[in-house]
Amino acid sequence: MRRETIVNIIILALLAAVPLAANLFDNPYLITLATRAAVLALAGVGLNLALGYGGLVSFGHAAFFGLGGYAAGIVFSHAFSGQPIPLFGLALAGSQQTWVLWLVAIGVAGLGALVIGALSLRTSGVYFIMITLAFAQMIYYFAISWPAYGGEDGLSTYIRSQFFGINMMVPLNYYLLAAGVLVAAVALSAMLVRSRFGLALQGARQNEARSVSLGIAPYRIRLTAFVISGMITGLAGAMFADLYKFVSPTMMSWSMSGEIMIFVILGGVGRLFGPLAGAMLFVTLEHLLGGVTEYWQFLLGLLLLLVVLFARGGVIGILAGGQRHG
Repeated sequence: MRRETIVNIIILALLAAVPLAANLFDNPYLITLATRAAVLALAGVGLNLALGYGGLVSFGHAAFFGLGGYAAGIVFSHAFSGQPIPLFGLALAGSQQTWVLWLVAIGVAGLGALVIGALSLRTSGVYFIMITLAFAQMIYYFAISWPAYGGEDGLSTYIRSQFFGINMMVPLNYYLLAAGVLVAAVALSAMLVRSRFGLALQGARQNEARSVSLGIAPYRIRLTAFVISGMITGLAGAMFADLYKFVSPTMMSWSMSGEIMIFVILGGVGRLFGPLAGAMLFVTLEHLLGGVTEYWQFLLGLLLLLVVLFARGGVIGILAGGQRHG
């Protein structure tokens, strides 16, 4: 068995064991931390598809995270208040059903990714980074100036959505749902990466001219990957909003885009389980270092610097060694 496979199994075991142990010792706070790690890892899985396998350094993925969160939050709040949603002259009913909120979040984030990606992918390099950041900041400032849904103060939903009669207010129940979605997203990512689409995406990243000569259209391949990436990140945003029963423009800020990128870099860019390892490490450091000093981001920055300089494979690269071959 390959070392990376063993490392991945250990990460999955930790993902399952820590919350179950916390539940056994009646520690709901630790379960909430594990749920936060699982949801943030899901956002990282989305970005890793575009960044790790497509070479698309997007610094605006918080836009999809926030769009998913706001889409779910708005639909939920209208169901809570009993007021219809005014949309292009229609009056749509809200919903508190989890699957409805997820579908809306995925659809809205996917549409946002399609528009942003269609324009951004006409550039490359630093211009691509800047234009994705610019789009995210535009949506961020739009949310701040949208008083109907809380503006700068955000939007509270007070309770969690309903998932087929399961009490989602129980921390372990919500964690199991988040972990299940995360594992499904990793499986989807693995299937895409190993498919003809994934091979074409990685080929376009390594040598665009050669891909064109083989009859592959890099623009369409990258746009498809960017949209799927945005949809996964949007789903993570909806689950994040449901976890904290609150959405705010902060979910769309440039610092959130940076955090999602940190999960991927810490865990290992282009590694299937890299976002999981990165998010788990980030949440652990956030909790431990945050209790030591309010300047914990400085220490995290030093760690990130060391990873970039001396361990480009991230945590997975340190433990499993070797280089991936896309």
